[in-house]
Parts: sequence; structure tokens; C-alpha cells
Amino acid sequence: MYTKVKTAEEIESMRIAGKMLATVLRSVKKHAVAGMTTKDLADRAGREVKALGGVPSFLNYQGFPDVLCVSVNDEVVHGIPNTTNVLEDGDIVSIDFGVTYKAMVTDAAITFVIGKPKPRDQKLIQTTERALMAGIDVLKAGVRVGDISSAVQKVLDAEGYGIVRDLVGHGVGHVLHEEPNIPNYGHAGSGPVLQAGMTIAIEPMATLGGYLVSMDDDGWTIRTKDHTLAAHFEHTILITDRGYEILTTL
Repeated sequence: MYTKVKTAEEIESMRIAGKMLATVLRSVKKHAVAGMTTKDLADRAGREVKALGGVPSFLNYQGFPDVLCVSVNDEVVHGIPNTTNVLEDGDIVSIDFGVTYKAMVTDAAITFVIGKPKPRDQKLIQTTERALMAGIDVLKAGVRVGDISSAVQKVLDAEGYGIVRDLVGHGVGHVLHEEPNIPNYGHAGSGPVLQAGMTIAIEPMATLGGYLVSMDDDGWTIRTKDHTLAAHFEHTILITDRGYEILTTL
């Protein structure tokens, strides 16, 4: 479905869901240490969202088996949590989470390092987050999808990072993935026009190598084809007449 202009009641439900989501991501990041498994992170997310009164949006979505996507190092997105993947110092971890409240969905992701990061890895993470904010900063009623895509691309291209092309941002709200798709590369002034009251998820995914990705045999985990490290950031944002409101801000 194409993302619709949300009602005031629907937007308020998304605000509440977004606050829950941010709280959970912040907690998972805070407690993630070497020796934990990716399943430990997912279990914490599940407990906390339940305590807050939200519903995990990813669980059983098109068959996904857990509440949280946990992707490590060369895994870009959709990593399935498990009890055998033990986190180590220096690992780059991306966690992607969705929260539903009163039938309205929010979606967000962050990337961080276990222990002390290497300067190269920290720069990748910081630049990917900066690309997300560049895409958000162009938002207002009447913005075109290409304006967002171009803003994200400029930040990542300036550092020579690979921009994953097979995975994109999207509308969000009534369901997890709504049209239109929002690529992380493109031309300003092109693509669909977005209106005030629409809600979208912008999510740049960058790599230290190329843009090609492959899927693991589990049918979910997507990793860089050249096995270089990757980072991923995402926010759910409301478009307003004059700008935007980040609904999942940490």
C-alpha cells in the first residue's frame, strides 16, 4: 500500500510507539557487551517492549522468527538472533527494531561497536548516521523522494563508501513497509512527491567496500558480497508543512 496521510490520532499512536522503540534500542545498546549472544540482545528487546506496552512488529512478519534483527560485521540487515553467535570486542553490531501500538507501526535501527571501536569503523558508523540526518533535513511538505536519496548519497559518496542499492527506505505506519521505496542514491527533483502527514522510514546502509550484497541460506541475513564491514541507521519520521518530526529519536 502507498503511505497515506495519517490522522492526528494515528500520529499520536506512532509517537508513543516511537518512544518505546527508542527506549528499547537505547537499552539494548547500553547492555550489549562481549560474551553476550545476539539472542541475548533480542530477548532483552522482547522483554522491554512488552513491559512498555508495545508489540514487536518484526516477530512473524513474513516469517521472521524473532523480535529484533541483529546484524554483525559484514551482515548488513535482517540477521536472525541465535544462541551461538557470541559478540566479541570490536564487533560492529546493527540492531533493527519495530514497535506497533494501537495498530500503528514504527521502525528504526542503530549501529554500534562492542568495546572500543577502531577509528575506521567509528568513521563508517558516524558517517552513516550523518547521511541519515542529511536525508531527514530535506524533509517538508512537497519534498520528492529523489531529494532524500540525493542528500543521503552525497554524504556517503564524499567518504567513498559503498551504498547498498538492493535495500531501501520506505513508507511506514499502517503496515511495516508501505510505498514509496526510498533509495539511498538518486537525483534531486525526481520521484514521488510526499505530503505533510505522511510517515516514512529513511535508512542508509553503507559499507567499507562495494554495494553488492548476498543472502545467506537462512533466507533472511543479508551481508556484503565482498565481506567488508557495514553500518545501518534508520528513523521513522513524520513530514510536516514546514519540516519534519523524528518519531523514533534516541
